[in-house]
Amino acid sequence: MKLFSFWRSLATYRVRIALNLKGLKPDEIVDVNLVKGQQREDAFRHVNPMMALPALVDGEGPALFESLAIIEYLDETHPDRPLLPKDARGRARVRGLAQLVACDSHPLIVPRVREYLEHELKIDEAARNAWCRHWHRAALTALEAHLQDKATGRYSHGDSVTLADICLASQAAGAQFFKVDLAPFPTFRRIVETCMANDAFARAHPLQQPGAPASA
Repeated sequence: MKLFSFWRSLATYRVRIALNLKGLKPDEIVDVNLVKGQQREDAFRHVNPMMALPALVDGEGPALFESLAIIEYLDETHPDRPLLPKDARGRARVRGLAQLVACDSHPLIVPRVREYLEHELKIDEAARNAWCRHWHRAALTALEAHLQDKATGRYSHGDSVTLADICLASQAAGAQFFKVDLAPFPTFRRIVETCMANDAFARAHPLQQPGAPASA
């Protein structure tokens, strides 16, 4: 198993959590430095033409791509400690919470978007950071509202870790990077704190990876 990764990649953080929860360790981790633009080099374009992380090679065949698809693949091929509920409505709720992060919020603040804002639209750093904080808060506001549902327990859905919790953890890490205050989102913060007490989450955190700075 080979994982294409970068310490700051929030999408790769999600996959690292899932790997840890499943007790899986890649044989090889390939660093793709997003800051240096290595995702645009031919070597990685052949792995993922979208030039985005993560990518996972598992056995024969092309690399798997997109964090949620990779996590569901891991969940199906290693079903111990399932990351989705057994019932259809529960699975839909967990996937909805996960997609709110991975599909609605995170894509608006990734490096290629920030680079476009800077180089093509000539938006300065302060305005770019304000953009990122805005979309973080929008997602956090929606998540906090959804988490008031009676289906929420110790974690996002009941009392077991699911795909939704993995995505909440990545949202919290992004909020840390862009200095978004989590105080207005107490249920979200409580669940993330519960997750981070789990070694599988803590070891996967961006700031615990090789090459990461001492603090965000």
